[in-house]
Amino acid sequence: MISELFRIGPLSVSPFGVMLVAALFAASLQLRWGLRRVGSSASRAADDAAALLLAGAVGGIVGGKAYYALLYGDWHLLYSRAGLVWYGGFVVGAAAVLLVIRRRRMPLWRSADATAPALALGYGVGRIGCLLVGDDYGVPTNLPWGMTFPEGPIPTVASALEREFGVVLPSDVAADALVAVHPTQIYETVAALLIFWFGRSLLARGTAPGGVALPVIGLLSLERFLVEFLRAKDDRFFGVLTLAQLIAIAILLVVASLWLHRRRAS
Repeated sequence: MISELFRIGPLSVSPFGVMLVAALFAASLQLRWGLRRVGSSASRAADDAAALLLAGAVGGIVGGKAYYALLYGDWHLLYSRAGLVWYGGFVVGAAAVLLVIRRRRMPLWRSADATAPALALGYGVGRIGCLLVGDDYGVPTNLPWGMTFPEGPIPTVASALEREFGVVLPSDVAADALVAVHPTQIYETVAALLIFWFGRSLLARGTAPGGVALPVIGLLSLERFLVEFLRAKDDRFFGVLTLAQLIAIAILLVVASLWLHRRRAS
C-alpha cells in the first residue's frame, strides 16, 4: 500500500487525495454532459456544474468528517486526515446540492437526473483511493482474490483485526500474521461504475423526470447495504446490521415512496 506519493514542502500528498481529485474531475465532466442532456446550454451547464460540484464537495467533506467524529464520539477526529464516511458526506452533500439547485432556480428532478450518474462515477473512482491506501477493506476470506494490506490505517494483521473489528480467527493464526481479506474497495468500484453506466444510458435515452436519479440512488444504496455484510466494521450496533445499512434501508424506502408517488401522479 502507498501512504505517500510525494511531498510539497510540509504537505504530504497521498493516493487517496489524488484519487479524490480525480473523482471530482470525472464527476465534473459527467455532470456537464448530463446537464446538457436535460436541456442546459453549454455555457449554463458549465456554470451550474461548477456550482453543484463545489457544493457537493464541500458538503460531502464536512458531512463525512462530522459523521466520523460522531460515530467515535471524538471531535478531535475532525482534524485528522482519516475518516470520510460516505453516508455522512452523502446526506450533507445532497442537502448542499439541493440548496444550490433551488437558489439557481434549476429544475429539481431534471437536475437530479443529471447529477446522479456523476455521483456514482465519483464514488467508484474515489474507492480506488481507499484501495491504494489500504482502508475500508473487508472481512477475512480464503477466496483466491483475497488481499492483504500490510500498511494503512489498520493493517490486516490478525491482532489488529481482532482488536479493532472483533474478527474471530482460528486459534492457530499467529497474532502478527497478515490475513487476506475481501477487497471490498474493488467490489464497490466495479458496482459503482456499472451503476454509473446504467444511469448514463438512461439519461442518454431519455426518461421522465426522476427516472434516472431514483434508480441510481436506489442502486447505490442497495450496493452499500450488500457490501456492508463483507466489510470489516466496528459499528454493528444492530445485530448483524451496521449503521450504514440502516441508512441504506431508509434511503431505499424514500426512493421507493417517491417512485410510487410519481408513478401514481403520471
